[in-house]
Amino acid sequence: MISNVRKSPSVPDDTTMQDRVMRKVALRLIPFLALAYFLNYLDRTNIGFAKLTMSEDLGLTDTMYGLASGLFFIGYVFFEVPSNLALNRFGARRWIARIMVSWGLVAALMAFVPSATWLYIARIALGIAEAGFFPGVILYLTWWFPRAMRVRLTGIFMLALPISQALGAPLSGAIVQYADGFLGLAGWQVLFLVQGIPTVLLGIVAWFYLTDRPRQAQWLTTPERDWLDTTMTAEQAGTPEGHGSARQSLRDPKVWALGVIYFGLGYGLFALSFFLPTIVAGFAETFDTSFSVFETGLIVAVPFTAGAIAMFFWSRHSDRKNERVWHVFFPMLLAAVSIPVALYMHSPMAAMVVISITAIGIFAAFPVFWYLPSSFLTGAGAAAGIALVNTVGATAGLAAPYMTGWLLDLTGNSRAGLWVVGAVMLAAALVLLALKNQLRAAEYSRNQ
Repeated sequence: MISNVRKSPSVPDDTTMQDRVMRKVALRLIPFLALAYFLNYLDRTNIGFAKLTMSEDLGLTDTMYGLASGLFFIGYVFFEVPSNLALNRFGARRWIARIMVSWGLVAALMAFVPSATWLYIARIALGIAEAGFFPGVILYLTWWFPRAMRVRLTGIFMLALPISQALGAPLSGAIVQYADGFLGLAGWQVLFLVQGIPTVLLGIVAWFYLTDRPRQAQWLTTPERDWLDTTMTAEQAGTPEGHGSARQSLRDPKVWALGVIYFGLGYGLFALSFFLPTIVAGFAETFDTSFSVFETGLIVAVPFTAGAIAMFFWSRHSDRKNERVWHVFFPMLLAAVSIPVALYMHSPMAAMVVISITAIGIFAAFPVFWYLPSSFLTGAGAAAGIALVNTVGATAGLAAPYMTGWLLDLTGNSRAGLWVVGAVMLAAALVLLALKNQLRAAEYSRNQ
């Protein structure tokens, strides 16, 4: 039984210090990392809008486009764990800067691919260059923010994902449509060029802007720095023994199970990200309603805007209730059930409403999900484990676009592909349900 004991006036109250330090750290790191993630996802998925005119220039079928989209994850998967271990060893400042400059250069050079074969090669190179960025940032946040507020702040950082689509979709559509012919380039070439260069510039800034660990933060006062360093060190020390080494982490069945769950979540995300422009363009045949490339971008932005709003409020709700598993399960279930019926609607508006519900489910689950591995992993184990979860999940980036494109070519419509998306997400949600007691036991053990 916990008694209500009045704190002696001589005992310092850490609440004011915590609020002040967390506000400073959040304002320093979250906007910068969110901008980097915005560019990250934009450079990864802008091929969805490039496809609308690039396919004719390079002779791509839907299956070939799906393969090109998914090949990104070949290099990404193989280099994910080594990259995160390198970040843990060399520091986030150097490694995140290196990643950003590398992927920005590759993304910009994709403007000059002359054939489908070179597009395949460029997408593999982009995955290799980008490997480690997202799990690296997730690991980085565990060095700066206590668990009690991590989901909320991770949710704010991850808002960049749906916002990159909500803002990036009309922007990409406008570039493809209106910049066609600029400097003698096709619209899709201009798209790759102008969206890759800012990443290189921000990567250079990251080298000078980011700080590896709290004890090195000269932008905090000495008492603030000492408080944060002591708090985070004590929290890391409280993680259950045996989950701090990379080897133990990579052998833990819970880590692999979380990877399977993330695969299902990613399958839905990548199917939407890479094929939603194609689905909207297909309304011309399905509903006899056609849109320009720019109008397609505006329509595609709607589900991602809804997803961004849901992500913000749902992550705050998870922190307030201090509950994680059900806050992942129910949004995944919502997305799994809603997405297959989207194209059975009788109007473009009804179809987009259902797709928006799917986006709400997918994006609401994302930031809460990333609390789960950090609840029982620390140190090198966290670096390896978080990267492994992201690696297993990232294979959905190869499977979802290719399978969706193949079914689109095979059947001539998107319905079969969306049924597969729903089934995969439902299976992943059921795995989470089966893992629920183990995750809660791990968290209970950590808190003892």
